Amino acid sequence: MRYLILSDIHANLEALEAVLAESPAGTYDRLIVLGDLVGYGADPNAVIDRVRALNPLAVIRGNHDKAACGLDDGSSFNQIARFAASWTNDTLTPDNRQYLRDLPHGPVLIDDHVEICHGSPFDEDHYIFDGNDARRALDSSERVLCLFGHTHLPVIFFDEAGHLTGMIPEISHQQLHLRNGVRFLVNVGSVGQPRDGDPRAGYATYDSAGPTLVLHRMEYPVEVAQRKIMAAGLPQTLANRLAIGR
Repeated sequence: MRYLILSDIHANLEALEAVLAESPAGTYDRLIVLGDLVGYGADPNAVIDRVRALNPLAVIRGNHDKAACGLDDGSSFNQIARFAASWTNDTLTPDNRQYLRDLPHGPVLIDDHVEICHGSPFDEDHYIFDGNDARRALDSSERVLCLFGHTHLPVIFFDEAGHLTGMIPEISHQQLHLRNGVRFLVNVGSVGQPRDGDPRAGYATYDSAGPTLVLHRMEYPVEVAQRKIMAAGLPQTLANRLAIGR
């Protein structure tokens, strides 16, 4: 089985379309989305419609999805994020707002080897930034490969015989071969709002025949997404950060 894995699209249609053009139908069997379809960007309805049309195997909710559909009040967000969530709520169609409300929370078991979550397996809103967070997440996971998002920072943690190692992908197509006796915790990066200093869209593909996971980066027309954000009346900061990947 071949999975296309997306996370943190954040209503950035240009980034999503670039990724889907790079990985068209036929190059994968099913789509998996790790949360935060909306928030920050100017195309929440178009992004949700595009994802729904692809008949994904699994889509879980993110914290911005919850805030945008009214399941969360956004009190933990900064002022800009709260504004974007409120704007998104007002912009969503009733059908798409209900779609977000109905999304399940993670973790979700995909198959015998893969599970997914937004923040972490033990708390859907928890940020995994360091080894302590990674250790707790690995101890909470039920599969040898746990995929997550939320931080917008691609990273690979793996536990071999109780020894935890972390690494940051350094190439555009970082390939990871799963090995017997090793457990992996991987952030696949953000499609719509990377924060590692690289503005290219981040996503992953997984082939169970390997089993192999590949982390990808893909250029997209950032300036188009920026113009849409400004035209929508969203904060200019949300446009500016796309160009620098922060």
